[in-house]
Amino acid sequence: MQIVQMMVILLLKGGVKVSSILHLSNLLARKEISSVELTKKYLSAINNINPSINAYISVTEEMALLQAQKADDMRKQLKGDAPLLLGIPMALKDNLAVRGFKTTCCSKTLENFKSTYTATAVQKLFNNGAILLGKTNMDEFAMGSYSNTGIFGATFNPYDTAKSAGGSSGGSAAAVSSRIAPYTLGTDTGGSARQPASFCGVVGYKPTYGTVSRYGAVALASSFDQISPIASTVKDCAIVYDTIKGFDINDMTTIKQNYAPCLDKINGNVKGVKIGIATKLFENCSKDVVDSVYRAIETYRGLGAEIVDITIPTIELALPIYYIIGCAEISSNFGRYDGIRYGYKTNKSYKDIDDMISKTRSEAFGDDVKRRIMLGIYFLSKNNFNEYYLKAIQLRNELTSDFENVFKQCDLIISPTTPTAALSFDFNPDNVVDKYKADICVVIANVCGLPAISLPCGTDSNGLPVGMQLIGPKNSDSRVLNTAFAFENTANLKLNPTLGGVTYDI
Repeated sequence: MQIVQMMVILLLKGGVKVSSILHLSNLLARKEISSVELTKKYLSAINNINPSINAYISVTEEMALLQAQKADDMRKQLKGDAPLLLGIPMALKDNLAVRGFKTTCCSKTLENFKSTYTATAVQKLFNNGAILLGKTNMDEFAMGSYSNTGIFGATFNPYDTAKSAGGSSGGSAAAVSSRIAPYTLGTDTGGSARQPASFCGVVGYKPTYGTVSRYGAVALASSFDQISPIASTVKDCAIVYDTIKGFDINDMTTIKQNYAPCLDKINGNVKGVKIGIATKLFENCSKDVVDSVYRAIETYRGLGAEIVDITIPTIELALPIYYIIGCAEISSNFGRYDGIRYGYKTNKSYKDIDDMISKTRSEAFGDDVKRRIMLGIYFLSKNNFNEYYLKAIQLRNELTSDFENVFKQCDLIISPTTPTAALSFDFNPDNVVDKYKADICVVIANVCGLPAISLPCGTDSNGLPVGMQLIGPKNSDSRVLNTAFAFENTANLKLNPTLGGVTYDI
C-alpha cells in the first residue's frame, strides 16, 4: 500500500488507533491473531511508512519471523499465563547490542561492527518472548537532540516530516509514534528518550539510575546513561520496565534490592499526592507549552493532588554540570576508538601510530562527537581539572542534595519536557550553547539519577504534540508511573500523526 493511500484510509477511519501491549497480548491470548501474523503486519507497515520517516536503519525480518514462530509455539505449550511481551514485536536503538547483528551507533566508526554479545536488557526481553523488528536511527553515538547527526540521515517527525523527531532516540520515538513498533528501547543520557518522546507524542520513561543494567549499551557518559522504554502508553512503559529492571552482575552500578512490579501499583489514584512546581523550569518555554502543562496541573488538582510551589537553589547549574561531567566521561570512554582495537581505521598513509589514530578519529567522528571529546579533554587537563571537572562533581552533589530536600516538601515535580514542540531541521541558534539549552528540563534527572517520564499533555498551535515531565525521588518509579497514568487516563488525549502504520480492527 502506498503512503498516500494509507493516509487517506487513516483519515477516513478518523485517525490511527493506539493499541497497547496489554491489548496485543489479549489478542494473542484469545488467538484472534498469531504472533507471526502480527509480526508480518508490522514488517509490512515498516516497508510502507519507514521511507517517509527513516526511523529504522535496519530491519531484521528473518530473525523476527523465526522469533514469532517460536513465540506461537511457546504459547501453545504454556499451561499458565503467558508473559505479557510474549509474541509482541519491538525495536531497539542502534546503540544496544544484539549478538551477530550490527551495532553502529549511526557512526562511521562502527559502521561495520557486529556485536559478540547481547545487552542484558535486550536479553531479558528475548527471554520473555519479545520479537526484534530491527534497529532504529539515532544521533551519532547518542550525541544530539534532533536525530540528524548520524550517517544514515535524519529521522523525520510523523506529525510533520519537516520537523525533527528529537534525539538522540529519535528513531525509537518515531517508530512508536507512527505505529511501526508497539514499543522500543532507547537510551537516556541527558533526556535522549524523553525529548524525542515529547516531540513525537509518545511516552518515554527514564528509570532510576541503577535499576536497569547498562551492560550492552554502548557507553556515552557512564554516570548518566540509562536504557529507557518508549511506548504509546504509560502502562506499556511500566510493562517493559518491569521486564528489564534488576541487578546485573555485569554492571556494577545496578542496585541490589527487591524489585516489585510497577504495573501492579498503577491504579490512577493520586489523591493527596504533592506535586511541586519550580517556576524556573517554565522560563524560556513557549506559551503553548506552558499553557498545556498548566492545564495538566489543573487536571491533577481536580484528581485530588496537592500542588505546591518549590524552589531549587542550584537548578540553573544542572546544564553546565551535565555538559562538563558528560564531556569528560565521553572523552574517557571514546579513547577506545583508535583504529587498533576495533572499529574504523583510516585507509590513508600515516607516519606513526599517533598519526594513524589522529587520521582515524578525524575521519570517523562527526562534528558534535569531536566537539564533546575536545571539551572533555579540556576539562580533564591538568590546568583545568580543579576549576571545571572537580567543581562540577561538587556541584552535582549539591544539586542532588537540594533535590533530596525538595522531595521532603513534595512527592513529584512537574515541568515541561522541552521548551517547545518539535523544531524544524533548519533550526539554527546563534551558538552551540543555545542549541544545548533545549535539554534544560531533562538533564536534571540524569545528573541526580532520578526517575522521570515524559508523556503528551496537549498540542501547540500547529497541532504538534507537547510533552510534560514528572520527576520523582530515587526508587519512586512506581509513583512516577502511576501519577503519569492518572493524567493519561483522565485526559484521554487523541493525538494522530500524519503517518501511521498498523491498526487493530480485529
